[in-house]
Amino acid sequence: MRFGLCCLFINEPVSFRTTTAKALSHLGRDDQLLKLSGICAHNATNLLLGLETVRRLGIGSFRIMSPLFPRMTHPEVGYRLADLPGAEAVGETLERIRSYAALHDIRLGFHPDQFVVMSSPHAAVLENSILELEYQGMLAEAVGAGVINIHAGGVYGDKEQALLRLGEQLLRLPGAVRSRLTLENDDVSYTVRDLLPICRRLSIPLVYDVHHHRCNPDGLSVEEATRLAGETWQALGREQCCHLSSPRNGWFSGKPKPHADYIDLADLPACWLEREMTVEIEAKAKELAVLRLIGKLSGLPG
Repeated sequence: MRFGLCCLFINEPVSFRTTTAKALSHLGRDDQLLKLSGICAHNATNLLLGLETVRRLGIGSFRIMSPLFPRMTHPEVGYRLADLPGAEAVGETLERIRSYAALHDIRLGFHPDQFVVMSSPHAAVLENSILELEYQGMLAEAVGAGVINIHAGGVYGDKEQALLRLGEQLLRLPGAVRSRLTLENDDVSYTVRDLLPICRRLSIPLVYDVHHHRCNPDGLSVEEATRLAGETWQALGREQCCHLSSPRNGWFSGKPKPHADYIDLADLPACWLEREMTVEIEAKAKELAVLRLIGKLSGLPG
């Protein structure tokens, strides 16, 4: 089992910058691109530093923040990497990231923001979602990331039709995205049982989020859901990926969905301990939470 850190650090000197479309809109185009170039160069350099850091800490997977290159798909201030001054240097850093991750077996992935909704009946939402996924597919190709994980989206009054629409829209995605695409069960609408048919039919791995499953159960046990989700990865010869978090307010507070700072060891399924898999830790304390969990597990009897 390898553990994964999601996007950011608390104590380590790794930082990522961003900007807004509003801030960019006050600049002329040349100045926009100059500012964006500086941000992209900074973020690429710090992503490499982040990978060096997770290797030093003994963390085997890293989820890359979606806006690594901020506002790239925005309709008014968007850009291509080739448009930026210094684009060649940024590209070289991305190649170094790819090589470093491959050399040290650090698994990389993306988890697009919630506005990426491929089941939407609205054409504008779909087009924006596809643009965002194409951007993340480009980045994934550049750095060697193997996972672009999304939720199924809304139900829109008819879950069956929404899933049919989702399947149709996923076929529109380019190969760089489709080959990395995964679907995750959520804590409101789509369960493991809901997603398994489309995952099997389209050969899309299912990322099993056990916290979401506990919030939004479907009759499957944790053991069954783990095994069935794992089969969608095994069918493609890939290592399973799951998500783990603990409820900030406890399981009996009436509000178990928000994530806690750290992982309660009791929330780690026992059936995961013997599996070859990646477990991404979704906890507010970031690398501190991952390291505390690793420490707790190392103290368990063998």
